[in-house]
Amino acid sequence: MTPAEEFVEFAAAASPRLRRMAFLLCGDWHLSEDLVQTTLAKMFVSWRKIRRQDAEHAYAARTLVNTYLADKRLKRNEEIITNRLPEHPIQSPSPETRIVVLNALATLPPKSRAVVVLRYWADLSVDQVAATLGCSTGNVKSQTARALSRLRTALDGVAAESGHETRDS
Repeated sequence: MTPAEEFVEFAAAASPRLRRMAFLLCGDWHLSEDLVQTTLAKMFVSWRKIRRQDAEHAYAARTLVNTYLADKRLKRNEEIITNRLPEHPIQSPSPETRIVVLNALATLPPKSRAVVVLRYWADLSVDQVAATLGCSTGNVKSQTARALSRLRTALDGVAAESGHETRDS
């Protein structure tokens, strides 16, 4: 199999997971498609080297997150949060729950959001997240703690507005 054929096979297999991860990072299906496309284009350029190191999935995750963070640094626009449902449901929770969680996730700064997505959606360890983001494990731990605190505050506020009990009640 040629390297180009290997890359096509990898891209076809990895794209759905990368799209879901990109969506969780940016909150927009169209932008997530762009992020995945850019990630795969960057990977194609270095495919032989990546393949020799047998690190395709780790490289893809790191490239996706770096592309997302670079885009956020370049574009200082605030995210526009809408109450529209995603085009394709990711999981089976109710639409209302998805909107609430995505809106809460959208309140996080880009790097904190990346840490939360990598830790809890991609199920990476603290060490793996630190390696992916190029920072220390202590930074990942503190970013995670601050992000989870912000998410709890946001989600508790929504629960209080809707009259639902919080987990501490």
